[in-house]
Amino acid sequence: MLLSSKPSMITQSLALTNPKINPMSISTTTTTIKSMINDSSSQRRPRLSALEARVSLVFALAAQTSALSQRRKFLMDLATETAKYVNPKRFESRNLEEALMAVPDLETVEFKVLSRRDQYEIREVEPYFIAETTMPGKYGFDFNGASQSFNVLAEYLFGKNTTKDRMEMTTPVFTSKTQSDGEKMEMTTPVITRKGRVEKKDSCSRPHLMGLKAWLGLLEDEEKWQMSFVMPSKYGSNLPLPKDPSVKIKEVPKKIVAVAAFSGFVTDEEVTRRESILRDALKNDPQFQVKEDALVEVAQYNPPFTLPFTRRNEIVLEVERKSE
Repeated sequence: MLLSSKPSMITQSLALTNPKINPMSISTTTTTIKSMINDSSSQRRPRLSALEARVSLVFALAAQTSALSQRRKFLMDLATETAKYVNPKRFESRNLEEALMAVPDLETVEFKVLSRRDQYEIREVEPYFIAETTMPGKYGFDFNGASQSFNVLAEYLFGKNTTKDRMEMTTPVFTSKTQSDGEKMEMTTPVITRKGRVEKKDSCSRPHLMGLKAWLGLLEDEEKWQMSFVMPSKYGSNLPLPKDPSVKIKEVPKKIVAVAAFSGFVTDEEVTRRESILRDALKNDPQFQVKEDALVEVAQYNPPFTLPFTRRNEIVLEVERKSE
């Protein structure tokens, strides 16, 4: 090697190539480099004993086994969850449209069918717990319109709770429309507007009056949408508390409902149309009638990526037995 050569040889070679190089500085640099190499060699890590080598190997194998075990568990969980969607389950169908519907093999509410008609079925639903949130908006039955509510509930389900539990997804997702409980106020005059120190009394000013009436009307008629996730039954009433104050935990009591299934994507217009059809059909039911003040609920069983003709959606109205 060049460094093991005599300094005089290196010096002579470089001096011949470049006369401007000082031979003494080259010699000093060469000596310094050789010294650094020798120090590095002397500071090399000492060899491990046979026992130390075995212990290190055991720890390395244990760490590798733990990592593989975690990977294996993750892959098994992923395969299990995927199978729930790849191998869906089906409800008993009354027609071709329902025969094509498929829902993920997830936990759902317990019910028994009391009667079946051409357009709907009557179910007796067992009590269950829900996580619910309410959001204002113009649209809310479709997942796009209610995406904010869905995200808030999903965060609670997947760990944004007091115990940081990641709970299993269930079906269906319920959505309903409610009216705000705003209190109606009587109109009075005069309308008083203030700007700085100036006070103006406008007795029955038509533009102000009309504007205020319209504003109050919007407050009274503002639509709010409730979305709820069915909670896993294994928790019972011992569900972790949500960290988001907009999420409420409620128990839904036992009830009887009329259900009409349909496929495709849910829109507000489609819900209105199918609700009207179901209400008309229930007028001729010999045993059940729509409960007074019953609001329509929409139950959706499938994730957004499901093909439209295989999706299962349900229009739900609470009913009661007719008095004899």
